[in-house]
Amino acid sequence: MTLISDSDLSALMQEMRETAETEILPRFLGVTADGIRAKTAPDDIVTDADLGSERRLSAALAARFPEALIVGEEAVAADPLLLERLGDAELAVIIDPVDGTWNFAHGVPLFGMILAIVAGGETVAGLIHYPVTGDFLVARPGGGAWHVDRGGKSTRLAVAVAAPVEEMQGFVPLRMFSAEEQAKFAPRILRFTRTTTWRCSAFEYRMVATGAMTFLLNADLKPWDHAAGELIHREAGGYGALLSGERYRPTMTKGRLLLAPDVATWEAIRQELCGE
Repeated sequence: MTLISDSDLSALMQEMRETAETEILPRFLGVTADGIRAKTAPDDIVTDADLGSERRLSAALAARFPEALIVGEEAVAADPLLLERLGDAELAVIIDPVDGTWNFAHGVPLFGMILAIVAGGETVAGLIHYPVTGDFLVARPGGGAWHVDRGGKSTRLAVAVAAPVEEMQGFVPLRMFSAEEQAKFAPRILRFTRTTTWRCSAFEYRMVATGAMTFLLNADLKPWDHAAGELIHREAGGYGALLSGERYRPTMTKGRLLLAPDVATWEAIRQELCGE
Protein backbone atom coordinates (compact mmCIF):
# COMPACT_ATOMS: atom_id res chain seq x y z
CA MET A 1 0.00 0.00 0.00
CA THR A 2 1.26 3.47 -0.89
CA LEU A 3 2.32 5.46 2.13
CA ILE A 4 1.87 9.22 2.25
CA SER A 5 4.92 10.86 3.81
CA ASP A 6 5.03 13.89 6.05
CA SER A 7 6.44 15.90 3.15
CA ASP A 8 3.60 14.73 0.89
CA LEU A 9 1.06 15.75 3.51
CA SER A 10 2.64 19.16 3.99
CA ALA A 11 2.75 19.73 0.23
CA LEU A 12 -0.90 18.75 -0.16
CA MET A 13 -1.94 21.13 2.61
CA GLN A 14 0.03 23.97 1.07
CA GLU A 15 -1.52 23.37 -2.34
CA MET A 16 -4.99 23.35 -0.82
CA ARG A 17 -4.26 26.61 1.01
CA GLU A 18 -2.98 28.31 -2.13
CA THR A 19 -5.89 27.05 -4.19
CA ALA A 20 -8.34 28.39 -1.62
CA GLU A 21 -6.61 31.76 -1.59
CA THR A 22 -6.55 32.11 -5.39
CA GLU A 23 -9.67 30.31 -6.61
CA ILE A 24 -12.18 30.18 -3.75
CA LEU A 25 -11.93 33.02 -1.24
CA PRO A 26 -11.78 35.82 -3.86
CA ARG A 27 -15.13 34.55 -5.19
CA PHE A 28 -16.82 34.10 -1.80
CA LEU A 29 -19.54 36.74 -1.21
CA GLY A 30 -19.13 37.71 -4.85
CA VAL A 31 -21.02 34.87 -6.50
CA THR A 32 -23.60 36.10 -9.02
CA ALA A 33 -26.25 34.26 -10.99
CA ASP A 34 -23.88 34.23 -13.97
CA GLY A 35 -21.38 32.20 -11.93
CA ILE A 36 -23.82 29.47 -10.80
CA ARG A 37 -24.99 26.52 -12.90
CA ALA A 38 -27.38 23.71 -11.94
CA LYS A 39 -26.19 20.11 -12.30
CA THR A 40 -28.64 17.31 -11.43
CA ALA A 41 -31.24 19.48 -9.65
CA PRO A 42 -31.92 23.18 -8.97
CA ASP A 43 -30.14 22.97 -5.59
CA ASP A 44 -27.27 20.80 -6.93
CA ILE A 45 -25.10 23.56 -8.30
CA VAL A 46 -21.59 24.30 -9.49
CA THR A 47 -19.77 27.63 -9.40
CA ASP A 48 -16.68 29.11 -11.01
CA ALA A 49 -14.87 28.45 -7.72
CA ASP A 50 -15.60 24.69 -7.95
CA LEU A 51 -14.32 24.52 -11.51
CA GLY A 52 -11.27 26.73 -11.01
CA SER A 53 -10.12 25.06 -7.81
CA GLU A 54 -10.56 21.56 -9.24
CA ARG A 55 -8.51 22.46 -12.32
CA ARG A 56 -5.68 23.85 -10.20
CA LEU A 57 -5.66 20.99 -7.70
CA SER A 58 -5.88 18.35 -10.43
CA ALA A 59 -2.85 19.79 -12.23
CA ALA A 60 -0.79 19.96 -9.02
CA LEU A 61 -1.76 16.44 -7.97
CA ALA A 62 -1.01 14.99 -11.40
CA ALA A 63 2.47 16.48 -11.17
CA ARG A 64 3.07 15.09 -7.66
CA PHE A 65 1.46 11.67 -8.28
CA PRO A 66 1.82 11.09 -12.04
CA GLU A 67 0.72 7.47 -11.74
CA ALA A 68 -2.52 8.34 -9.91
CA LEU A 69 -6.05 8.49 -11.21
CA ILE A 70 -7.45 11.94 -10.42
CA VAL A 71 -11.13 11.78 -9.52
CA GLY A 72 -12.67 15.21 -9.09
CA GLU A 73 -16.34 15.81 -8.38
CA GLU A 74 -16.72 18.13 -11.34
CA ALA A 75 -14.74 15.86 -13.65
CA VAL A 76 -17.12 13.01 -12.78
CA ALA A 77 -20.09 15.30 -13.45
CA ALA A 78 -18.68 15.80 -16.94
CA ASP A 79 -17.68 12.13 -17.42
CA PRO A 80 -19.51 9.69 -15.09
CA LEU A 81 -17.43 6.77 -16.40
CA LEU A 82 -14.43 8.22 -14.54
CA LEU A 83 -15.92 7.07 -11.25
CA GLU A 84 -16.07 3.48 -12.48
CA ARG A 85 -12.27 3.47 -12.85
CA LEU A 86 -11.75 4.14 -9.14
CA GLY A 87 -12.18 0.49 -8.15
CA ASP A 88 -9.38 -0.66 -10.47
CA ALA A 89 -6.91 2.14 -9.70
CA GLU A 90 -3.80 1.23 -7.73
CA LEU A 91 -3.53 4.86 -6.65
CA ALA A 92 -6.17 7.57 -6.86
CA VAL A 93 -6.67 11.09 -5.59
CA ILE A 94 -10.24 12.15 -4.90
CA ILE A 95 -11.12 15.84 -4.85
CA ASP A 96 -14.13 17.81 -3.68
CA PRO A 97 -12.98 21.31 -4.68
CA VAL A 98 -15.75 23.14 -2.82
CA ASP A 99 -17.83 20.99 -0.52
CA GLY A 100 -20.96 22.81 0.53
CA THR A 101 -21.31 24.67 -2.76
CA TRP A 102 -24.90 25.76 -2.01
CA ASN A 103 -23.69 27.41 1.20
CA PHE A 104 -20.73 29.00 -0.58
CA ALA A 105 -22.89 30.37 -3.38
CA HIS A 106 -25.33 31.93 -0.94
CA GLY A 107 -22.84 33.59 1.39
CA VAL A 108 -22.88 30.97 4.15
CA PRO A 109 -19.32 30.29 5.44
CA LEU A 110 -19.93 26.57 5.99
CA PHE A 111 -17.92 25.10 3.13
CA GLY A 112 -14.61 23.31 2.74
CA MET A 113 -12.22 21.46 0.46
CA ILE A 114 -11.85 17.69 0.74
CA LEU A 115 -9.01 15.55 -0.57
CA ALA A 116 -8.44 11.80 -0.15
CA ILE A 117 -5.60 9.57 -1.32
CA VAL A 118 -6.76 6.02 -2.04
CA ALA A 119 -4.37 3.10 -2.62
CA GLY A 120 -5.61 -0.38 -3.41
CA GLY A 121 -9.15 0.62 -2.55
CA GLU A 122 -8.27 1.95 0.93
CA THR A 123 -7.97 5.57 2.03
CA VAL A 124 -4.36 6.28 3.03
CA ALA A 125 -4.71 10.01 3.66
CA GLY A 126 -7.62 12.32 4.31
CA LEU A 127 -7.49 16.11 4.39
CA ILE A 128 -10.29 18.62 4.91
CA HIS A 129 -9.48 22.33 4.58
CA TYR A 130 -11.66 25.20 5.79
CA PRO A 131 -10.75 28.24 3.67
CA VAL A 132 -12.51 30.84 5.84
CA THR A 133 -10.67 29.84 9.03
CA GLY A 134 -7.54 28.50 7.32
CA ASP A 135 -7.35 25.25 9.31
CA PHE A 136 -7.39 21.53 8.51
CA LEU A 137 -8.44 18.13 9.72
CA VAL A 138 -5.95 15.46 8.60
CA ALA A 139 -5.42 11.75 9.13
CA ARG A 140 -3.41 8.78 7.95
CA PRO A 141 -4.09 5.15 8.96
CA GLY A 142 -2.64 4.39 12.38
CA GLY A 143 -1.48 7.95 12.96
CA GLY A 144 -4.52 9.44 14.64
CA ALA A 145 -6.61 12.35 13.43
CA TRP A 146 -5.46 15.92 13.90
CA HIS A 147 -6.68 19.48 13.79
CA VAL A 148 -4.04 21.79 12.31
CA ASP A 149 -4.69 25.47 12.88
CA ARG A 150 -3.77 28.34 10.58
CA GLY A 151 -0.41 28.69 12.30
CA GLY A 152 0.45 24.99 12.03
CA LYS A 153 -0.26 23.92 15.63
CA SER A 154 -1.62 20.35 15.76
CA THR A 155 -4.14 19.01 18.27
CA ARG A 156 -5.26 15.37 18.34
CA LEU A 157 -8.96 14.76 17.72
CA ALA A 158 -11.34 12.56 19.68
CA VAL A 159 -14.96 11.65 19.01
CA ALA A 160 -17.77 12.16 21.54
CA VAL A 161 -18.07 9.94 24.57
CA ALA A 162 -20.87 7.39 24.68
CA ALA A 163 -24.21 8.68 25.93
CA PRO A 164 -27.84 7.55 26.15
CA VAL A 165 -29.83 7.92 22.94
CA GLU A 166 -31.92 10.76 24.36
CA GLU A 167 -28.73 12.79 24.93
CA MET A 168 -27.28 12.25 21.45
CA GLN A 169 -27.02 14.90 18.75
CA GLY A 170 -26.47 14.02 15.12
CA PHE A 171 -26.76 14.80 11.43
CA VAL A 172 -29.56 13.24 9.40
CA PRO A 173 -30.14 14.72 5.89
CA LEU A 174 -33.78 13.66 5.81
CA ARG A 175 -34.57 15.29 2.45
CA MET A 176 -31.93 13.14 0.70
CA PHE A 177 -33.54 9.81 1.58
CA SER A 178 -36.25 8.01 -0.36
CA ALA A 179 -39.87 8.74 0.52
CA GLU A 180 -40.10 5.37 2.26
CA GLU A 181 -37.00 6.07 4.35
CA GLN A 182 -38.18 9.57 5.20
CA ALA A 183 -41.46 8.18 6.53
CA LYS A 184 -39.52 5.68 8.66
CA PHE A 185 -36.82 8.03 9.95
CA ALA A 186 -38.86 11.21 10.51
CA PRO A 187 -40.65 10.17 13.74
CA ARG A 188 -37.62 8.26 15.01
CA ILE A 189 -35.16 11.16 14.90
CA LEU A 190 -37.30 12.91 17.51
CA ARG A 191 -35.92 10.43 20.06
CA PHE A 192 -32.53 12.16 19.91
CA THR A 193 -31.76 15.49 21.56
CA ARG A 194 -31.23 17.13 18.19
CA THR A 195 -30.79 16.20 14.54
CA THR A 196 -29.95 18.58 11.74
CA THR A 197 -28.12 18.89 8.43
CA TRP A 198 -25.65 21.58 7.36
CA ARG A 199 -25.49 20.77 3.62
CA CYS A 200 -21.73 20.33 3.96
CA SER A 201 -19.91 17.06 4.60
CA ALA A 202 -16.69 18.93 5.46
CA PHE A 203 -18.30 20.58 8.49
CA GLU A 204 -20.46 17.64 9.50
CA TYR A 205 -17.37 15.42 9.62
CA ARG A 206 -15.62 18.13 11.61
CA MET A 207 -18.37 18.06 14.23
CA VAL A 208 -18.33 14.28 14.71
CA ALA A 209 -14.53 13.98 14.58
CA THR A 210 -14.11 16.66 17.25
CA GLY A 211 -16.84 15.24 19.51
CA ALA A 212 -19.20 18.20 19.11
CA MET A 213 -21.88 15.91 17.64
CA THR A 214 -22.45 12.22 18.33
CA PHE A 215 -23.36 10.69 15.01
CA LEU A 216 -23.69 11.18 11.28
CA LEU A 217 -26.00 9.32 8.91
CA ASN A 218 -25.26 9.74 5.21
CA ALA A 219 -27.70 9.16 2.39
CA ASP A 220 -25.30 9.37 -0.54
CA LEU A 221 -21.94 7.62 -0.91
CA LYS A 222 -20.07 9.92 -3.26
CA PRO A 223 -16.37 9.25 -2.51
CA TRP A 224 -15.39 12.93 -2.56
CA ASP A 225 -17.78 13.51 0.34
CA HIS A 226 -16.79 10.56 2.53
CA ALA A 227 -13.43 8.93 1.80
CA ALA A 228 -11.41 11.51 3.74
CA GLY A 229 -13.97 12.15 6.47
CA GLU A 230 -14.56 8.49 7.26
CA LEU A 231 -10.81 7.97 7.78
CA ILE A 232 -10.53 11.09 9.94
CA HIS A 233 -13.48 9.98 12.09
CA ARG A 234 -12.06 6.46 12.43
CA GLU A 235 -8.63 7.77 13.41
CA ALA A 236 -10.32 10.02 15.99
CA GLY A 237 -11.55 6.83 17.66
CA GLY A 238 -14.93 6.50 15.99
CA TYR A 239 -16.72 3.60 14.35
CA GLY A 240 -18.56 3.60 11.04
CA ALA A 241 -20.33 1.10 8.81
CA LEU A 242 -23.23 0.91 6.42
CA LEU A 243 -26.62 0.31 8.04
CA SER A 244 -26.32 -3.21 6.61
CA GLY A 245 -23.25 -3.70 8.82
CA GLU A 246 -20.82 -3.73 5.89
CA ARG A 247 -17.52 -1.90 6.35
CA TYR A 248 -17.23 1.31 4.32
CA ARG A 249 -14.77 1.50 1.43
CA PRO A 250 -14.20 4.57 -0.77
CA THR A 251 -15.13 2.59 -3.89
CA MET A 252 -18.71 2.15 -2.63
CA THR A 253 -21.47 4.19 -4.26
CA LYS A 254 -24.58 2.64 -2.68
CA GLY A 255 -25.67 2.26 0.93
CA ARG A 256 -26.33 4.35 4.04
CA LEU A 257 -23.21 5.14 6.06
CA LEU A 258 -23.62 5.67 9.80
CA LEU A 259 -20.79 6.98 12.01
CA ALA A 260 -20.80 6.91 15.81
CA PRO A 261 -18.30 7.03 18.71
CA ASP A 262 -18.09 3.25 19.13
CA VAL A 263 -19.68 -0.04 18.08
CA ALA A 264 -22.23 -0.13 20.91
CA THR A 265 -23.38 3.42 20.23
CA TRP A 266 -23.53 2.71 16.49
CA GLU A 267 -25.80 -0.28 17.14
CA ALA A 268 -28.03 1.71 19.51
CA ILE A 269 -28.47 4.45 16.90
CA ARG A 270 -29.13 1.92 14.13
CA GLN A 271 -31.82 0.25 16.22
CA GLU A 272 -33.48 3.59 16.97
CA LEU A 273 -33.46 4.63 13.32
CA CYS A 274 -34.37 1.29 11.77
CA GLY A 275 -36.45 -0.30 14.52
CA GLU A 276 -34.37 -3.46 14.43
